[in-house]
Amino acid sequence: MDMISVDYRGSVMLAKFNRGVTNALNSEFVQALDEVLQRVKSDAAVRGLVLGSSNEKFFSIGLDIPELYALNREDFRDFFRVFNRVCMDLYTLPKPTVAAITGHALAGGCILALCCDWRFIAEGRKLMGLNEVKLGVPVPYLADRVLHALAGVRYARKVMEGGDFYAPSEALEMGVVDEVLPVEEIVNKALALAEKLGSLPGAAYGMIKQNRVETTVAEVLSHETKKERYFIESWYSEAVRERLREAMKRF
Repeated sequence: MDMISVDYRGSVMLAKFNRGVTNALNSEFVQALDEVLQRVKSDAAVRGLVLGSSNEKFFSIGLDIPELYALNREDFRDFFRVFNRVCMDLYTLPKPTVAAITGHALAGGCILALCCDWRFIAEGRKLMGLNEVKLGVPVPYLADRVLHALAGVRYARKVMEGGDFYAPSEALEMGVVDEVLPVEEIVNKALALAEKLGSLPGAAYGMIKQNRVETTVAEVLSHETKKERYFIESWYSEAVRERLREAMKRF
């Protein structure tokens, strides 16, 4: 079974995460997402992208901690670099992207949603948040800068430094999502928005989006080596390894 199922709805690609219930992010999953993004970018007939989930429990739980914990430092570095590159490619894709969040979007799953242009979340107990600080690692730098751009310093500080998960109404108040909708409306609303924006002149849309993201991109690229090194050193510190082992018990 494909980790990401792809369907075309008019000029929009609907890509649904399909790795079990939690859609945990491992190397194969990230590679599959990379392939999806390259297809969208290179196919002129595809004018927009909607990311969703094949189930209503999880958009994505985030990194597959049990699998990634077992990697040696070199292999984990390779994974982390690809994950960051894919997030950047999603964030800078010169076509409209919408996250259709029908379940929890946690940690790395939240990051993928943040890297989309728009986010619709289902009402009810559907949580979003970045809990990296509770594991002892920093929020990856791209997500840090994107969240600051979306929510401002006050709310970005609250989300990242507290490490809590938030209900849809709280995420909406903070500017983390754009709309809260009944779960049965999420995908269709996301598709309609991607179709509408994708129908606009592509070159103009792409440049307007580039103007919006380029300051964040430049800041991230100027610090990425240092930030990557710090994250990996943190991941392999004994204090974090202990927290990761505890997290695996609840995974």
